[in-house]
Amino acid sequence: MKEVYDFIKKCPAYQIATMDGDQPRVRPFSTLDIFEEKLYIQTGKVKNVFKQMQVNPKVEISAYDGAGNWVRVTATVVSDDRLEAKKHMLDAYPELKDIYKADDYNTAVLYLKDATATFYSFTAEPHEINF
Repeated sequence: MKEVYDFIKKCPAYQIATMDGDQPRVRPFSTLDIFEEKLYIQTGKVKNVFKQMQVNPKVEISAYDGAGNWVRVTATVVSDDRLEAKKHMLDAYPELKDIYKADDYNTAVLYLKDATATFYSFTAEPHEINF
């Protein structure tokens, strides 16, 4: 999991795909945190992406480093409403504290469960990590 975290963190953003009925939706994200040995993402509960993940918690993440290497992560997201998890994320991204608070109604943190990360490269064979 740390290898996945380290790779994605060096990318300027990653893309996350959700399902909106029968229509895939993809958007950029940049929040990523390790808390209690789980990989977390963050969004707002009022956003469509969160609503889509509540209906269908299966997501796919893709990140490209700009140098011919990328990772694709398939997982199920699990919402974590604990104050400690939200605080940890916001401490990792203090710039978000202007719009999110650990104890507000909107802040959502979700961890990846049953994740499979496949690393790809133009110059090497793919390799897979499960966490």
